[in-house]
Amino acid sequence: MLRKRSVSYISIIILITVLAAAAGLYLEDRMEPQNPEEIAALPPGSTVLEGDDVIDESGVRSVPLLLHPDYLLDSFNYMDPGNLLMALLTGAVRTPVSEMTGGIDPEGRSTVKGPGVLRVSGDKLVVQEPPAFLWAYKTPYTYGVRRGDVLEIIENGRKIKEVPADSISNSTVPHRYKSAERIKRWFKRADDGERIVLDYQLSGFTDGRLPVPPERIEELFGEEVINYMENYPSGSPVMVYMKDYRKAQISSAVSYLGSYPEYDDNKRAFNARAFAAAWNGTIIPPGTEGSGKETVRFTASRDPEAPGGYASHGSCPPARALRAVVTGAGMPLLRGMTWEFHAVLFGFNPATGIKVKNTGKYPVLIEMWTTGSGAGTKIYARLYRLEPV
Repeated sequence: MLRKRSVSYISIIILITVLAAAAGLYLEDRMEPQNPEEIAALPPGSTVLEGDDVIDESGVRSVPLLLHPDYLLDSFNYMDPGNLLMALLTGAVRTPVSEMTGGIDPEGRSTVKGPGVLRVSGDKLVVQEPPAFLWAYKTPYTYGVRRGDVLEIIENGRKIKEVPADSISNSTVPHRYKSAERIKRWFKRADDGERIVLDYQLSGFTDGRLPVPPERIEELFGEEVINYMENYPSGSPVMVYMKDYRKAQISSAVSYLGSYPEYDDNKRAFNARAFAAAWNGTIIPPGTEGSGKETVRFTASRDPEAPGGYASHGSCPPARALRAVVTGAGMPLLRGMTWEFHAVLFGFNPATGIKVKNTGKYPVLIEMWTTGSGAGTKIYARLYRLEPV
């Protein structure tokens, strides 16, 4: 008799299990899958660092406990008494983060080292690793616009405040790129409605991620990136991340200043040093065109043959060295230069007017420096290809 009862109990348990499984399959087939964007704490395309919270737990759906009793044992629920209590009281259990994500830990934090990017991949929310070489472009983000006696501050296309002309200071306007004194001088001569760029973002990332506003650049990519941006013109490509690479020297050149006393050899030596400083450390990513630094200044010498009667003499010897290493690496003649001895065309700034176009597969790094002084100044140039290892 006892044996018959045991068999009956086992049969009932098997029947309940089969019915529960069938009910579970029925429910699962009819439940709309959760959209990964519903659980994202940030817009897809956002740059995130290791340890950043990327999951909005309020967006995580619950499913019938009958359908997934195993979810109770997942750390997302098991380590949270509140989730366990709600599951027992309501019969619905929250879907574990691990079921819907990649590159994200059970607590909803990014596990990817470096500046990852939040994306939707299929039915999952994932944090993808950055590529070995990642670059973007320096583009305007914050403007100042003169409106009568006030300066409107426009940030990302939206007016955020008005600053009276007599209140312009480092505490009232962005001043990383232009000092308050310079903004004041601009305001005095500006026409109504005229605008000035005050701050820059990074946009046009090579992996398609969202633009990064000024206040997050240093946090996400480091101080070196923001320092590089400060030196180069608007629109310049900016390498924001590199890993596991080596520098392979491709070409080198040396040029000599020589003496042309009619143009003042001391001024010429100053310009040769300025040229080298403007281009030293410049990185040109593949498929982009870049210039030297805009923060370097040149001096002019009297030249009746030059437009306006003045020219930055002393720029041509370093320009010839730069031309040699760039074209020696298989890239085209630089914009703003000729193949002649007088390498720099009139009307082109030796730093920002000259452009190097990288037609290769990898980023290139330019190094330039000088030795000696006066007419005896020597200019050195090297070009490196940055290759993944």
